[in-house]
Amino acid sequence: MIPSSFFERDPVTSARELIGTTLVHKSSAGIVIETEAYAEHGDEACHLFTRPSARTFAETHSPGTAYVYLNYGVHWLANVLCKDSETGESGFVLLRALEPISGLSVMKRRRKQADLRALCSGPGKLGQALGIGKTHHGNSFCKEDYFCFREDKNTSFDIVADRRIGISSAKELKWRFLAHDHPGVSVPFGKAK
Repeated sequence: MIPSSFFERDPVTSARELIGTTLVHKSSAGIVIETEAYAEHGDEACHLFTRPSARTFAETHSPGTAYVYLNYGVHWLANVLCKDSETGESGFVLLRALEPISGLSVMKRRRKQADLRALCSGPGKLGQALGIGKTHHGNSFCKEDYFCFREDKNTSFDIVADRRIGISSAKELKWRFLAHDHPGVSVPFGKAK
């Protein structure tokens, strides 16, 4: 299990280094193939920049805690809290896509989707496939082996940085990290608008 110390640094570093780890929720799991970083300062797209409730959350929770919110009233999006131990700055890593590896029948049923590449190819799809929702907000990814990240020494990807997706502010920041040419990412490298 990846410890909370992994998240005691800036969200950009954490987002990049989460690529290739395995996200586990009960019987379902997948290899992280796409993430986005959001920083407290200088990033108008970050909830910490605009939402007092997010700032309170960051102040009262430990690094490695799940920050889960409802997007457009439809999809639960899973993020992990980062707190840089050197600068004190907080941020989030949005989990954008996974390569499903276990619990496939459960994920397919939750998503009503048979195509493995489409099961977790976006943050809303990922949350639905793994059954992550409102009840997970504030839970640590670093305490229980049924809700955690694990290192995967056998997985290696060519990681590329690209523009983030679905935001109107700070679009120029290349803080989306993805496994280059992986068919399961939400938007292929170089295609973000």
